[in-house]
Amino acid sequence: MFNAKAYSTVSPTSPLAPTVIARRDPGEADVQIEILFCGICHSDLHMARNEWSSVMATVYPCVPGHEIVGRVTKVGSAVTKFKAGDLAGVGCLVDSDGTCPACKEGLEQFCPNQVLTYGFPDKHLGGVTYGGYSDSVVVDQRFVLSIPFNLDLAATAPLLCAGITTYSPMRHWGVTKGKKVGIVGLGGLGHMGVKFAHAMGAHTVVFTTSPNKVEDAKRLGADEVVISKNADEMQKHAGTFDFILDCVSADHDINAYINLLTRDGNMVLVGAPEKPLSLSSFGLIFGRRSVSGSPIGGLAETQEMLDFCGKHNITSDVEVIAIQQINEAYERLLNADVKYRFSIDMASLKAE
Repeated sequence: MFNAKAYSTVSPTSPLAPTVIARRDPGEADVQIEILFCGICHSDLHMARNEWSSVMATVYPCVPGHEIVGRVTKVGSAVTKFKAGDLAGVGCLVDSDGTCPACKEGLEQFCPNQVLTYGFPDKHLGGVTYGGYSDSVVVDQRFVLSIPFNLDLAATAPLLCAGITTYSPMRHWGVTKGKKVGIVGLGGLGHMGVKFAHAMGAHTVVFTTSPNKVEDAKRLGADEVVISKNADEMQKHAGTFDFILDCVSADHDINAYINLLTRDGNMVLVGAPEKPLSLSSFGLIFGRRSVSGSPIGGLAETQEMLDFCGKHNITSDVEVIAIQQINEAYERLLNADVKYRFSIDMASLKAE
């Protein structure tokens, strides 16, 4: 066991502050990583403030962070995938049972015994797992990912959650050239959805409530931009979309988008509004349309996504901050004041 520097919060109302946490020494199948960058996900804020208590109560102290990119410093004797000096990433999962049907299919994100990167029982040290707002982490090699050498590391970190969250449903639902794809919302998730849909060859349409986002959406790869408040613009696209990715985490009318789907079209929800959404059955029934949800992907699919990003030079648009700016960044995140993800430069942690 060794000590690592980190930032944690000790209650729903406490700011994140410097601390020291315990990390396990690498076992034979473990990889130790010096964390270079860690993205800030909106779920970090929810967990830090215990806003998902009805589903998953936060255990304090809480060290958030599941968009981790770094350099391997040590490996266990049985590790075959990595060596010291390699670039490596860790996403939302650090363990699963490996034996359930989901794991056997490479769908560890659906394992009933999965262990999330932070806030889940830690079978090695007791207590709970601690995330990437830290200078190092030790993870079983099965849950460590290879980072393409040509990608900017700060901008790669958010791919470990925002990237795979948007890539996975597109792959599952067959987004390819010739498909018409809608992306609802242009934020941390939505901007990645635009990049992926464009790179997959789909005709990509962004839906936004903000006219001032039109040019940025086109810069990111959108073929068209629709102001969703404009009923006439929406009506022009009725019944024409093969697939719509809804990235909005606030309360909104999803029925307006369901009516834009073709027969047998699908709308996938990846945003997580606090309040239940109201769904009219008629829009589904009369077009044999469907609405589904999707979390992250499994480890194999996440590696596929990273390799796809390496091939197409896709990264997240980030604002790099020092760890000392974390509380300010959370407040700005609440106000959607970032284009489009924060990435923490963990070199700043050395100053603590």
